[in-house]
Amino acid sequence: MRFGKGADATSNVQDARTGGRGGGRGMGGLPIPGGIKGVGGVGGVILVVVFALLSRGGGGGGSDLSDILSAGFPQAPAAPAGQDGPPGPDPDADLKLFVGQVFNDTQDFWVTTFEGSDEEYREATLQLFDTEVGSACGGARAEIGPHYCPGDDTVYLELGFFRQLGQEFDAPGDFAQAYVVAHEVGHHVQNVLGTSDEVRRLQNDDPSRANQYSIRLELQADCYAGVWAKTVYDRGLLDPGDIEEGLNAAAGVGDDRIQERATGRVDPEGWNHGSSEQRQRWLRRGFDGGRADACDTFSGDV
Repeated sequence: MRFGKGADATSNVQDARTGGRGGGRGMGGLPIPGGIKGVGGVGGVILVVVFALLSRGGGGGGSDLSDILSAGFPQAPAAPAGQDGPPGPDPDADLKLFVGQVFNDTQDFWVTTFEGSDEEYREATLQLFDTEVGSACGGARAEIGPHYCPGDDTVYLELGFFRQLGQEFDAPGDFAQAYVVAHEVGHHVQNVLGTSDEVRRLQNDDPSRANQYSIRLELQADCYAGVWAKTVYDRGLLDPGDIEEGLNAAAGVGDDRIQERATGRVDPEGWNHGSSEQRQRWLRRGFDGGRADACDTFSGDV
């Protein structure tokens, strides 16, 4: 995937990394199935010790997470204004640049998409962190993985996740990384449109179907990522194999793949993000359709 030198990588991007070399958690932890109510995330949460917490289901519903995310560790302070990240040479400088470019490119796409509609797109913020971070949803450690907090319109990302994505989930490549970012921005779009709030209402009305609603929300975010990817393709910015990298990443974070890796078995009743096949299919549907209205995951089967 290729961006020009002038591609925006700084607008709405905050760097709250504090590590001396910006390395973050490296390869620690293994994603397990489960979502955190109110947070939209690609792969769920990583620490096995919080599995009982995660089984509450949800995922992107828009609730206040301070009681959940803060459990077991103190809330970290938010990044001070103007903080530029870790001191000294940054080994992740190129990755930071790329992630910022992807984030702002997705935002530009959604700003344009919302033009002429009854809704106004409010821009999200991307905050990079390495150890732990505070948000309107409470405190979170790096092990939680990429996630979106609807309370402050912010995507939280620890760059070490991408090393894990490539090495543990066999999903390397820059477009695999781009898919992750675009998926999280998809959750922001759902928050702006009120989809997340509606899903939370449905989950509260029918807790027995909470995970099913969560899966549909996650698959829609995958589809939105695919719609953005089509615009990148149309601009000639993709390299051969990029789409396959994204599809491979979508499969790698499927609930069935994560469950099998973590427990050796697959239990569809415990899914709340969707299977590998579902995630690939909806990412591809967004790409093939090229329009947000191709992403109705709430009608019919998924």
